[in-house]
Amino acid sequence: MNVPGLVRFFEERRDRGAPLALATIFETSGSTYSKAGTQMLVDGEGDFQGMLSGGCLEGDLALRASQVIETGEPQAVTYDLAQDDELWGLGVGCDGVMRVFLQALVAGNGYEPFQAIAAAMQADEPARLAIVIESEHPDAPPGATAIGEAGRVRGLGLADAAAERLLRDVRRPVCERIVLDEHQVSVLNAAINPPPRVLVLGAGPDAEPLVRFAAELGWRCTVVDHRDAYIESGSFAAAEKVMCQPAGDLSEALDLSHYHAAVIMSHHLASDRSYLEQLAGTDMRYVGLLGPAARRDRLLSELGERGRSLAGRLRGPAGIDIGGRGAAAIALSIVAEVQGVLQGRVG
Repeated sequence: MNVPGLVRFFEERRDRGAPLALATIFETSGSTYSKAGTQMLVDGEGDFQGMLSGGCLEGDLALRASQVIETGEPQAVTYDLAQDDELWGLGVGCDGVMRVFLQALVAGNGYEPFQAIAAAMQADEPARLAIVIESEHPDAPPGATAIGEAGRVRGLGLADAAAERLLRDVRRPVCERIVLDEHQVSVLNAAINPPPRVLVLGAGPDAEPLVRFAAELGWRCTVVDHRDAYIESGSFAAAEKVMCQPAGDLSEALDLSHYHAAVIMSHHLASDRSYLEQLAGTDMRYVGLLGPAARRDRLLSELGERGRSLAGRLRGPAGIDIGGRGAAAIALSIVAEVQGVLQGRVG
């Protein structure tokens, strides 16, 4: 799910007052393309952003979304992909079951709950989301939502006290039945993880494909270089921010605690040393450095104790070995390594 793309799609429709439907996977079993908590948006024209399957269910979801938008009534649908040859004629070969909840987003209800979800997606800290799927509780109807973020809990369509219960009692990203004020309620509890913020320190031609690949994943990139010519001639439309800044002023210009990863690729020894020195004082999980191992060792030696604080976080040469050459292959290898580290798949 490309979060910036999803948010842009939402904001464009919201700003012109167009209705939408939010589709959320609330339960799966077996082999499915996406898991519980994944979301997509569908507008009244049938256009959508985000994918819940590999494209095989989106057409049917768009039709159901139009019904939800028209009636305002939420709808839950079950797709048994093991039977798709008979039911859908798609032959996708999956053996899983996917259950999806659709709810209308309209100006009359402030486009909630996605207005709040979008805000949480663009924040810096994770949030928690609870959506009521089925309910016998008169004050917690299907579609009522709780958002927990930044030390506060908000109930959208239900009391804040009930929202706290939903977030407290359900921990896993699956649909579970709980008892709320002696009433049975089925609720999905899922995490909202904002896309990572990545520093690209160096705006040479090899930084361009890295930013493009990162943007495809929805990452929020800030590009920094001390050379005006690189900034002015570079193609970084996919970056969230592009800055011309002396390397030594990085920590003054940016709050480095907001970033999850950094890739140092200025190809300028003094600048790289300055970047490493400042990043050493952070708890950033990934710091990548372009160039050979001997260059890395020289820089770390010159940094002394500061350099040693990068142990376990510094990847140099940056990137995993995928056997390619050239700027695009190197960028792909670095983005793959960052993804693996941030997801806990690469030690």
